[in-house]
This record gives sequence, C-alpha cells and structure tokens, in this order.
Amino acid sequence: MRDKTRMIRFAALLLASCLASSLPAHAAAQLKPFKDKLFAYPAILATSDDGKHITVDYQEMRDINGRDAIPERRVKPVYIDTGVRRVQQDLALPLDDGGRITHVAVGKREGASMIVLYLHGQGGSRKQGMDDVTFGGNFNRIKNLMAGNNGLYLTPDFPDFGNKGAEQVASLIAHYSQASPVAPVFIACGSMGGALCWELARKPDIVRNLGGLLLLGSHWNDDFLTSAAFKAKVPVFFAQGSRDPVFPVEKQEAFFRKILAASPNYPARFVRFESGTHGTPIRMTDWRETLNWMLSQR
Repeated sequence: MRDKTRMIRFAALLLASCLASSLPAHAAAQLKPFKDKLFAYPAILATSDDGKHITVDYQEMRDINGRDAIPERRVKPVYIDTGVRRVQQDLALPLDDGGRITHVAVGKREGASMIVLYLHGQGGSRKQGMDDVTFGGNFNRIKNLMAGNNGLYLTPDFPDFGNKGAEQVASLIAHYSQASPVAPVFIACGSMGGALCWELARKPDIVRNLGGLLLLGSHWNDDFLTSAAFKAKVPVFFAQGSRDPVFPVEKQEAFFRKILAASPNYPARFVRFESGTHGTPIRMTDWRETLNWMLSQR
C-alpha cells in the first residue's frame, strides 16, 4: 500500500512538472504588485476597437489635488517608497566615439529579468524619470516594480531627438542587454522622446530584444509601418490625454488605427484619459498592467 501511495505521489509530481514546463515563458514572467490599488485606472468610460482602445475617467481634482500633498509638486507619502534609492546609481557609460552617456540605473545591472528605459521629452533630463515625488509618484512606482522583480530601470541623458540621440541610447541598450542577455527591453517615451522610440524601432539589433514601446503623451510616425519592430510585431502602447494641446489625441488615435488596419491582429493598445492634458499619461499610466500585457505577448 505504501509503495502504491508513493507511486501515485510520484506520478502527480511528474505530471505537475510536465505541465509547468509546457507553460509559455511569459506565464512566470509577470510583475509582482506594488501599490496596485492606488495606481489602478479609475472608471472605464468606453471601449472600442475590440477592446484595444479604452477611455479612462480622469478628474484633475481627484487625480492631482486629491493625490498630491502639493499639487503637481509632491505626491502624498502613501504613494511612494523611497527605500528603492538604495539600489539607485548615477552613472556614465563611455562611448566608442570618446563621449559618454550619463544615466541613472535602478535595480540589477547584470542578469536582470527585464529592462525598462524612460526617455524624457523636450527640456527634460535623466533626473525626470527618477523623481520620486512628481507625476503622482508614478516614476517611483516603476522604480520599485523593477527593483522588486529583479529588473533594471534606466533613465539616460541624450544630446538630441535625432540620429545622435538614438545612437547613444542604442549603445546604452546594447551595453545592458549584453549584461542581461535574456532580458526583454521596454522603451517608454514621453512627449518628444517618442522620436527616439520610432527611430530605435528601425534598428534590427535593438528589435532583437525589444519587448515593447510605450508612447506617453507622444506623437505618431508613419515610418513605423515599415520598421523592423512593426515586422516583428513588437507590442505598442499609446496613452494620451483627450485635451493634449501639444499632440492632439485625434491624430494619435488615427495612427493607432492605421496600425490595426495594416495588421488587424497587431498587439497595440490605446488608453485615452478623458479630460487629461499633455502630462497626464506619465502620471496615470498603469506600469504594471501595461508591462504585464506586453510580457504576455512574448
């Protein structure tokens, strides 16, 4: 009887092992939570495009004044955990041309499970994406998500939003991808930083490890439809305020739908923050929900 029981247990363990090994790689590659209830989207007002486009309720009095101790300058302490600064370093990577790219890194610089870059917009710097207390604490959240999931978060400086800037960011990605060869790379671009997202999407060496592009209050680029990233069906996430005075939401929505028209099953998503303005996507995008969706596409 004992031998029979042992055999049953062994068979059950063997079956469980086989099932686990047959699961897709992304099944185990989901980010653990960090303050999810505080950063979850408010009410969903509408969905369209087979659920790929959602309109989220955004209210300045609730989502800025109710969230910040000093509106737009300092979030309430409950939204952040600054202990993550223990694994934060300000660095400079030497480049082949004799220059260097200054950047801040949070998390594992070798053997990371994934890599997330934030590329700032006009007038920004590497410090913007590391600021714990502005934008409702959302940058602090991505820092903690990466540190808590054996990932790496990077925010670089770069000289421009053209070829030189793209080349320097590509060198930074190549350096850290070499140190973490199995880590998917996710590039989030705020505002004018989107020009770098679209340029990097054209580089096969970057696309090889590219896990997704996040356009946060950014712009469109029709050349993406002929890029290496488009051909590889790299996931693309758009977030836009409905009252964005810099990049009109209607034009970004039209571009999103152009992608779907060119490839109906393309992994693209759009979050429209109703009544939000230019900086709203940086404040309101749910990093964990978005990255988990991108990971699920791998």
